[in-house]
Parts: sequence; C-alpha cells; structure tokens
Amino acid sequence: MTDFGLRLRMLVVGAILFAFYLFAGTALSVLLNLPLVPVLLVGILVVPAVQYKLGKWMALRGASDMPDDAQYGHVHQKVRRLCRDMNLEEPRLMVMDMGVPNAFAVGRKGAGVVVVSSELMQLLDDDELEGVLAHELAHIKNRDVITMVVGQSIGMLVGYVAYFAVLFGGERNMGSWILAMVASSLANMLVMVFVLAISRYREYVADADAREAIGSGDPLARALQKISRGASGRESKVDDNLNALCIFNADEGLLQRLFSTHPPMEKRIERLRS
Repeated sequence: MTDFGLRLRMLVVGAILFAFYLFAGTALSVLLNLPLVPVLLVGILVVPAVQYKLGKWMALRGASDMPDDAQYGHVHQKVRRLCRDMNLEEPRLMVMDMGVPNAFAVGRKGAGVVVVSSELMQLLDDDELEGVLAHELAHIKNRDVITMVVGQSIGMLVGYVAYFAVLFGGERNMGSWILAMVASSLANMLVMVFVLAISRYREYVADADAREAIGSGDPLARALQKISRGASGRESKVDDNLNALCIFNADEGLLQRLFSTHPPMEKRIERLRS
C-alpha cells in the first residue's frame, strides 16, 4: 500500500470494524450467557475459516486449470515474471467462461488462485493483460480476500446480536420474530457499509501496486476501459457473491453505488494516469 491517504482510511475503517466486533462479541456472550473468550474466538477464527473455505470452493466452480501450453504459455510467463518482481509465490492459474471480460483472485499468499475469463484474454493486448494480472496478484499479496471474509464475519456477528437482542427483549411471538429478522438485516447492512468501504479502498491499492509492478498505470487504465466497454450489454455468468473479487463490477444506480464493492471506474482510471 503506497498511498498514505488510503493507508489512513484503511486504519480508521479497520478500527471501526474491530469496535463493532468487540461490542457484538461482548453483547452476544451476555445475551446467550456464554463465556466471552470462546465467543470472540469462534467469531474471529472459526466462522471466517469456514466462510473462506466455502467461498473459495464456490468461486472456483466452473473454472478449469489453465495449461502452460502454446495457447496460454504467455500468461504463465507474465505471472512468473510479476511474481518474481512482487516477491510472491506463483499462484494457480485458471480460466473460466464468464460471459464478460473479467478476472478475480481468491486465496492467500502461498495458496492463491487467479481466474481469468476467456473473454478477457481475447479482448486485451499483452501489456493490458499484464496490468490486470498484476492487479489480481496484488490482491493476493495484500491478503484482501481474508480481509473481506473477516469483515463479513463481523457483519454476521453483529446481525446475530441484533436478532437475539430483539427476540429476548420482548414477547416471543410472530411479530417479535419478524422484527428480530429486520433488526438483524439492518445491523448487518450497517457493518457492510464499512466492509464495502474497505473493498473500494483495496481496489485503489491493488491498482497502485499493479502500476508499480509494471512501471506504468496506462496499460491497466486502458484495460479497465476496454473491460467496461466489453461488458456493456452482455450478461455476466459470474455469481453476484463473487462481484467483490472481480476486477470489474458494473454497479448502476444510487443505491447500488452506495453498496458497491468497487470505486467508480473513471476514478480508478484517473488515479492510474495521474
């Protein structure tokens, strides 16, 4: 992470999420009359681990390993060179028909996977593809998937607290059940606003790291423009739950932008070229 402003904002948002987590864990242990430490450990270790494993499995459904042959050998070569320059272990490379030009990364350092759509490789020039690959490798290096999973787990924990607080605070009838579900959803949504803010900051950071890795922001900027145009009017086959992982997410409308996992495309391109 090279931008001090982004670093500061990440620190602030991370502190807010940690405060949510401590409050939710303490409240849940009181409501359920459970020891605090086990609740906190389950909330920060077990739940994220299960979400991480399940999310990785779901993300890779429909993808196949990218062979290091005449068709894809140049992609493997680019990744090897980038990994050497970025001091990163080479990830597993996979290809998927996504319906739109796109790419995403899952996993952690040492066990990362980069998935590239066949549509993307047909669309981009070599230097543009290199920029996209560097962006995805930056996500793995910065542990962004793990960061997002932990944030989502905190949102889930806060939602449970709201649910049990409403349910135990009144009569247990149908109205209380409905109110508890609504309160849980609203509480989870509140936390997710901050989680999604982290996601948007992470995209800027991955863009900046990719620019540093390839020596220029212009190839990735051109790639983002082509991806945006190439996705227009086409139906994506990517599951909605994977949007946060993809390099491009076409969110439209005020509400969708508020809960978008990605910053506006024009701002990303402007930063890359500044």
